[in-house]
Amino acid sequence: MSTLPFWQVFAPDVALSGPYTDRYRVRAGNRNLDLPLRTLPNGKQAVSSLLVNQTSFEVMDVLCEELVNLAQSLKPDLVVGMPTLGLGLAAAVARGCGLPRYVPLSTSRKFWYKDTLSAPLSSITSPDNTKNLYLDPNLLPLLRAAKKIIIVDDVVSTGQSLAAGVNILAAAGVSPIGGLCVMTQSDRWKNRFSFPVLSCFSSPLFEHTTEGWIEQKCPPQTGSSD
Repeated sequence: MSTLPFWQVFAPDVALSGPYTDRYRVRAGNRNLDLPLRTLPNGKQAVSSLLVNQTSFEVMDVLCEELVNLAQSLKPDLVVGMPTLGLGLAAAVARGCGLPRYVPLSTSRKFWYKDTLSAPLSSITSPDNTKNLYLDPNLLPLLRAAKKIIIVDDVVSTGQSLAAGVNILAAAGVSPIGGLCVMTQSDRWKNRFSFPVLSCFSSPLFEHTTEGWIEQKCPPQTGSSD
């Protein structure tokens, strides 16, 4: 199934219910948006997918507006962006909050970067492709002068990527007061962070049945996870 038609227009104002075939419908602001279902490598589970750099400008504008609304409730004085898809979002959030700039993290190492300001980075969509996340040491004064830092990513699923960003900030001697993303994916990231993680919408983990995909019931949370 091609995902090209997704994320280009908003969906009709009608709720969808499982079992699902190829899509899951979420609420973005006061509109509906259809997300394609992607089968995970184990073949038994699926997640709803969102690639913000493939959305139409119409959809992207609404997502950024919703993120700015969430960010304003936290009143940040600095926004940190996670690569790659979180960078454009972080820029939009910083601008929407009236800030002069944002701080980007990077997966592309420059020769003046330091190992002490790096952390391994992996994600659910690239499980076998571990990279390193870096902070340019020239940006340290911006972080240390800030009092209320938020960190922005596109999707938070297991929380591994966001945790890498938090680890780098900790190495820089600072901690975020909140995390921000367009979509939280399942509950696997919960209890991992000491700060709130706000999202425009959430989607569950899906399991396969003979009728189609249904929402997988998560076991009760029992303490923190790594």
